[in-house]
Formats: sequence, structure tokens, C-alpha cells
Amino acid sequence: MSTFADPAVGSLRRWVIFAVGAINFIISMFYRVSIAVIAPSLIDELKLDTSQLGDLSAAFFYGFAICQLPLGLAIDRLGPRVTTIFLGFAAVMGAIVFAAGSSYEHLVLGRLLLGIGMGGNLMVVLALLAVWFPPDRFASLSSTVVAIGVVGNLFAATPLAWMNEAIGWRACFMVFAIIDSIIITSFVFVMRNYPPGHARKTSRRPNLMDGVRQLVRMFPYWVISFGNFVRYGYFVAIQGLWATPFLVYGLGFTDMAAANALLFLGLGYMVGLPFFGYLSDKVVRSRKKVILFTMTGAAILTGSVILWPDNPSTSIIFSTFFGIGMLTAPGQISYAHIKELVPPSISAQAMTAVNLFTILGAALITQFLGMIAGGEVSQFTGSADFKFMWIVGCVLLAIASILYCFVPDSPVFQRLSSEKSPENHL
Repeated sequence: MSTFADPAVGSLRRWVIFAVGAINFIISMFYRVSIAVIAPSLIDELKLDTSQLGDLSAAFFYGFAICQLPLGLAIDRLGPRVTTIFLGFAAVMGAIVFAAGSSYEHLVLGRLLLGIGMGGNLMVVLALLAVWFPPDRFASLSSTVVAIGVVGNLFAATPLAWMNEAIGWRACFMVFAIIDSIIITSFVFVMRNYPPGHARKTSRRPNLMDGVRQLVRMFPYWVISFGNFVRYGYFVAIQGLWATPFLVYGLGFTDMAAANALLFLGLGYMVGLPFFGYLSDKVVRSRKKVILFTMTGAAILTGSVILWPDNPSTSIIFSTFFGIGMLTAPGQISYAHIKELVPPSISAQAMTAVNLFTILGAALITQFLGMIAGGEVSQFTGSADFKFMWIVGCVLLAIASILYCFVPDSPVFQRLSSEKSPENHL
């Protein structure tokens, strides 16, 4: 039997798992950026300052990060279904604690619980895709899940603002606690850890430190993790904070024009996820080539902003932002890459270990750019004052691209070609 045979031919359940898993990830993406819209309400009601708001936003990501390594072990050892139950409980409790929070400390606790609870929303569905679908569909399907999840960012913008005005931020989070409960219950109901007849048989139960020891000895693991740290971290730093001051204070955009430019950045990201996933799975049939092409292209495009004239045209700005979003998108292929370079017994641990660096990049690169900027951004008077953010992105992406040259490609497609070779059928 071929290693690449479809494990669940004609299965409807796997498509329901895919759909509900993608919806579950929308909630995670919503919670990540939900603080921005309700910040004025938090300031008015609880008298929070800007530093506390920053800590409140970061608390989610740190809660998310600390659970990644034990999460991988839980998925490998307990299975996605049991893991989802525990994480779902933490998420719902986090939303309730946040909604009922009467102080800064209570809100931080709620955000930490939400980060832990949401920490597995992507990794669980990736683990399920890995066993319910053949390997040459993993990158495109996982990328589509993330593209769908970006809808959560949209919900955390205007719709959340409307709800906040109508019922208040506390009621909003209670509503989302109920919605999350329904989604988690549905996911657990339809989910099965493996297709019928494909349950994994291992000689011994996986151990957290065994998996960690294997990973830390692998040069590809560190390079793939660094690549995702840079790629996603820089994208979030630009989209979530630094692009707006650059456009408003550096180029003289209005707030609405800056929002339109950010829309193109997000659209590029949404388009790039499924496009490059399909390219990796079905056209190029390589993880390394697609990742190298996109990361190198992102470095070049990011560096090109440094050469812009003082008053670039709107078409240049929008197309460049779209291109940066599109070329920084294919991080999901990295999860496919590391999954296919390690033994199946630690595949979930490997993906969550890479995810640890992915999410840390979002917090640390944003803070790093702030340290380099120095002073008050509102005092910057032109685009030249913002060159640091584009130089940092270009250099980091270039370093990640160079290091990736030394990572072996996934063996999946090599074995697939070997199995299809005429000599093997003589």
C-alpha cells in the first residue's frame, strides 16, 4: 500500500472536521486583536493607561506561547479530541473572567486564559488534517484554514465596534463565550482522532522531553522556527502597529486612507495562504522551494520601500502592501515541512514547537521596532524617519532566506515520485 494513499476516501466527516475546525480558528483570530476596538471603553471604565493596554494585549500571546510545548505532547498522547475539551474549557472561562473583570489584574487573567484556550485552535486542526488527508493536500488545506481564520480579524473591527456600542464590551465577551461553547461542542461531536482503521500504533507513549531533545538537535527545526518567527512576527508588527504611523506621519495619509492600505496588506495575506499552499502541494511539489521564493521575495519587496520617493503614488503603496502580505503569508507550509522531517510520533510536538516561535515573533519584533524607533512616533516628520522598520524587515527576512538554503526539502514528494516511477512497477 502506498505511503501516500488517501486514508479516508469519500469521507464526509473529514470535510466537516475541516469546516468546523476552520470556524473554531476564526474565534482565535478574533480574540487576538479584540482589545484595539474596545480600548476606549476600557480606558473610560477602568482607567487603564496605554502601558496597561499594551500588557493586556500581550497577555494573550504569552498565554498562547507558554502552552505550545505541552500542547504538542497532549495532542500526540491524549489525542486532539480530549485536548480540545480541556482547551475549550480554558477559553470559555477566560472570556467569562474577562467579561466580569473589575480590575486590570482580572482582565490580564482573562486574557491569559484566552491565550491558553486558543493556543490549540490551529494546532488541533492541523493534527487532524495530517491524519485524515494525504500529505500532498496538507499545505493547501492548512493554508485555507488560516485564510478563513483571518475573518476573525474582520469581526474584531467594525462588527465588534457596533456590538460594543449596542450592548457594551462585557456583554460582547459573554456572547462570544456562548458562541465559543457551541463551536467547541460541535467540534468535539464531529471530531475523530483518526479515520477508521488508521489509529496510530506506537511502541511507547511519547514523552515531552524526548520530543524536545529530538527537535533541539535538528538544525532544520531551528531554521524553520526562525523563519516563522521573522515572517509572521514582522507581518503582525507592520499590520498591527507600525504601518499606520508610517502612512499617517511619514506619508501624510488620512486615517481612512491608511486603513485602506492596511486592507490591501490583509487581502494579500488572505490570497497568499491558499495560493502558495496549493502551489507547494500540487504544482511545485516542494516545501523548501516555495518558502525560499516567498521569503526572498518578501525581503526584496520590503527593502524596496526604502527607495520610494517622498510622495509615492497610491497604486505603488497599495500594490507593494498587497505583495508584502501575499509573500509573507505561506508560513503554514513551514508546518508541513517540519511535520514531514520528523517521526510521526512527535509530529504534533514539532508543529507546536515551531508555533511557539511564530507567536513569540509577533510580540518581540513589535517591541524591537519600538526600541529602535526611539522617541515619540507622532513627532516623526517624514518617511525617512521610518526607514528603520523596513531595513529591519529586509535584513531579518534575508537572513532567514539564506539559512533556509541549508534545510533539506521535505522527503514526501521524493518518495511519492519514487513510488510512481515506472521502475517500481516492473
